[in-house]
Amino acid sequence: MKVDAYTLHQVAQFLEGNPYLLYPDAAEAVMNAHRAGFRTAIVTMIAHFKFERAIESIKSCLDFVMTGYEAGVDKSNPRMYLKLLEVLNLKPEEAIMVGDDPRLDILLPKQLDIGTILLDREGENQAEDVHPIVRDLNEALNVILSLNRRIV
Repeated sequence: MKVDAYTLHQVAQFLEGNPYLLYPDAAEAVMNAHRAGFRTAIVTMIAHFKFERAIESIKSCLDFVMTGYEAGVDKSNPRMYLKLLEVLNLKPEEAIMVGDDPRLDILLPKQLDIGTILLDREGENQAEDVHPIVRDLNEALNVILSLNRRIV
């Protein structure tokens, strides 16, 4: 089957697209978490090829990168988190999910007894039922260090 020029162009644009970049605090926070002996992982629905370059500087500090491909499900499915816990050999109560999506990164992990921290870089979240809320990953790491739990 021959691919038409328009489709080929669209695919090329998607593949080239804007490259993902780490937030300025991400590398430092992940490296510090790794040095502190925490297990670290990324949980995302974004395909590896879209962010591989961005995480190159912290790749050695990551224990696992869980995408929908590895999990066999999307992030809205609890099996993604359960599979990650299995890979990292952690119990839910030993893990903390730091994420910016209240529904997928906070409510779902909480249902599995995973600790959660909402990352709200813009200070826009007004949810009263979400605690703690942090503005950057270094602040999240400080919360985790105070809790003495494992990071996911």
